[in-house]
Amino acid sequence: MEVKGMSSPPIDSNKIVVADAKLQLIGDGFAFTEGPAADKDGNVYFTDQPNNRIWKYDLNGKLSVFMENAGRANGLYFDEDGALIACADEQNQLWRIKDGAVEKLVIHYQDTLLNGPNDVWVASNGLIYFTDPYYQRDYWERKAPDLKVQALYLYKKNQQVIRLDEEFKRPNGIVGTADGRYLYVADIGDDKTYRYTIKKNGMLTKKRLFIPQGSDGMTIDTEGNLYLTGNGVSVYDKQARKIAHIDIPAKWTANVCFGGKDRNVLFITASDKVFTLKMRTKGVH
Repeated sequence: MEVKGMSSPPIDSNKIVVADAKLQLIGDGFAFTEGPAADKDGNVYFTDQPNNRIWKYDLNGKLSVFMENAGRANGLYFDEDGALIACADEQNQLWRIKDGAVEKLVIHYQDTLLNGPNDVWVASNGLIYFTDPYYQRDYWERKAPDLKVQALYLYKKNQQVIRLDEEFKRPNGIVGTADGRYLYVADIGDDKTYRYTIKKNGMLTKKRLFIPQGSDGMTIDTEGNLYLTGNGVSVYDKQARKIAHIDIPAKWTANVCFGGKDRNVLFITASDKVFTLKMRTKGVH
């Protein structure tokens, strides 16, 4: 696995990126990288789904394998207790990983196998929101989904799984605001991203089209700017105005998060590579 620095192509806007900052290639040679998430200290964890591993990129710039046999984990997010919530789509489950132990939070929806949890966001009150699109995997025996819809779900600590919205072609990226007011969900199958208002009980209301652009993974900064992925990283402000685009030298940019001690390093998973970029903006702790 090669680890080195490299220059980035021109960046459209310096509003959010440190002046003269360059993309740093911190690792390549993976099969397909996904699901970056930062712990409370700013260490970043990400998945190499085809190789069934979760990796860790620590504050000293060291890459190490955090977990083998990781349930074919895709999207990741840390909860308030420091546990890693993982979309483990090998058996279409949602996992909670803490101190090396795996707790299977969700194994089905109303006794039916899920499509394959893909991306996840955990609110500060512990409520877990996740998307469940269907992507046929070569490690599955089944050749068709058990569920008729591809939907957005809410998991509550009493093991209750609630289907919140099934009006998608293929939901994917998901992230919420730090204040818990809004939830963004991308429909990558319809090239749209929606915004919901989160009610006090965790349910959603006031769904509206936010941007006519889909996304694989997503993140958000403390200013409320939304970062979408796919063809590089596109950044939109709270008024849905595009303020920046970051070109990434890879076939596909799958996901993104903020990491580092001060949460001002953008961590980018892109095909067989992972990059970092120093930002003016900061991610949510």
